[in-house]
Amino acid sequence: MRELEGRAGIVTGGSSGIGLAIANTLANAGAKVYIISRSGKTKEGYPESAPGTVHIKGDITDLKSMKKICSDLAALHDGHLDFLINNAGATYKCPAETFPQEEFNRIMEVNIFSVFQMSQLCYPYLKRSSFKGRIVNISSMSAHLGFSQVVPYCTSKAAVCGMTRGLAVEWAQDGICVNSIAPGWFHSKMLDDIMDDERGAKILSRMPVHELGNTEDLGALALLLIGPNGSYMTGQDYALDGGALAYGY
Repeated sequence: MRELEGRAGIVTGGSSGIGLAIANTLANAGAKVYIISRSGKTKEGYPESAPGTVHIKGDITDLKSMKKICSDLAALHDGHLDFLINNAGATYKCPAETFPQEEFNRIMEVNIFSVFQMSQLCYPYLKRSSFKGRIVNISSMSAHLGFSQVVPYCTSKAAVCGMTRGLAVEWAQDGICVNSIAPGWFHSKMLDDIMDDERGAKILSRMPVHELGNTEDLGALALLLIGPNGSYMTGQDYALDGGALAYGY
């Protein structure tokens, strides 16, 4: 099915992992997908991205360059864009009592300020979408559960959920739906950076499914939110977590 035929939009941080999987799913559904990442290409060890994707080298914390990129991309599509996936993220593993100030600031800049900034920059173009503009922010289980040694990351992702609800309410009359997806545990470089055997065992025991997820499922959920059946869905955070948030004892 090509339910996104004729639509164009941006995925940030899509050179690998979750972002790349989402970008490929959207492209395979017919969308033109512009992938913005620091490398401007698929990372080593990952397959080439799907036809219909275009890699762009860029730093989402650089307001001036992002403003030009968004404007230039919209100009290719008669002054509009149809979707924005705010996927790029940063983390750092360290006990809270010794967490470096510069790392805290970096996480907030990438995970909060840049998500808001990209949403602002794309707003005038999403408002012109004939399909109803869509923003999908990638939140996290860390927005809902506390995890040791990544407290600033938890803080930033909780803020993303608040931002999602606020933008959804404010921009509803502009024809823009804003949602977020909270991935559970999927193979990604970010997870690998903070994962050790002990932490991995705790994570798998914390959900009823007891296994890591498939990033293709995240792509399918993003496709639903962006596609023709997602126009009445807004202001929500959708957990794709193997049942982790539901798991009691």
